[in-house]
Amino acid sequence: MRVLFAGTPEVALPSLEAVLASRHEVVALLSRPDARAGRGRHLRASPVAARARAAGLEVLTPSRVGDPGFLDQLRRLAPDCCPVVAYGALIPPPALEVPPHGWVNLHFSLLPAWRGAAPVQHAILAGDDVTGATTFRLEKGLDTGPVYGVLTEPIRPRDTAGDLLDRLATAGAALLVATLDGIEDGTLRARPQPADGVSHAPKLDVTDAQVDWGAPAARVDRLVRACWPAPGAWTMFRGERLKLGPLRPVPRRDPLPPGEMAAERSEVTVGTATAPVVLGAVQPPGKRAMDAADWARGVRVQTAERLG
Repeated sequence: MRVLFAGTPEVALPSLEAVLASRHEVVALLSRPDARAGRGRHLRASPVAARARAAGLEVLTPSRVGDPGFLDQLRRLAPDCCPVVAYGALIPPPALEVPPHGWVNLHFSLLPAWRGAAPVQHAILAGDDVTGATTFRLEKGLDTGPVYGVLTEPIRPRDTAGDLLDRLATAGAALLVATLDGIEDGTLRARPQPADGVSHAPKLDVTDAQVDWGAPAARVDRLVRACWPAPGAWTMFRGERLKLGPLRPVPRRDPLPPGEMAAERSEVTVGTATAPVVLGAVQPPGKRAMDAADWARGVRVQTAERLG
């Protein structure tokens, strides 16, 4: 089939590579417009757009997919199908109607669970044991379209959102190509999603990532892992934000009051509503990330001093 691939961040790269290596012809790539990044705030192409240009593909970066100019380009390219992985914007009905086989999205959850922008983060935050990836046909609703295929992936006890998303991106790339093959061969039909089991996964922002030390240790641990590497969990220390990397629950330790620190030579523990947790890497404002024990020595954490 002739396909137009839509994607933006690094997580979409395994799928782009898989589709490029498949029997399908990639006629162009759709990505979000260049954005400012880095210390110099220079305009940079998205990872997917940069890879597509290196492959000699035509790259389309409209500000709105519903713009008449883009719709004209889409009709000119005449794709049979448009695979989508983390494009970053809704596809409006006029664009959905152009390819005969529609727009096929790779979503990183077992739909109808965790519809939305942050399915992996919410699966970890909720304490799910299993997640997966789903290919489905886009329609007007948010992640509501009929399903082509699924795969499952266990959530490991120490998985961060980054760890889990990396595995799903790799496994999901094969699922996406198999879905395109099945659509072309006529051996795959999309089936409506179940009406039960719907949950939603809105994007986590910086406010969502603030640690509540009055929560149980398991909840604190899941929040930090769900927010790693982005948006990054944080707490307050001496009136400034302190970013937190993944930490470690220690259920057999003597309890500490919520937020209270105990700084030892090799580690720093912090109290929660249940058992303490051991801090991993921390990052003070304007500084690099460092081991929590090194940070505590540098700032001279006082007895019974608290985070939060």
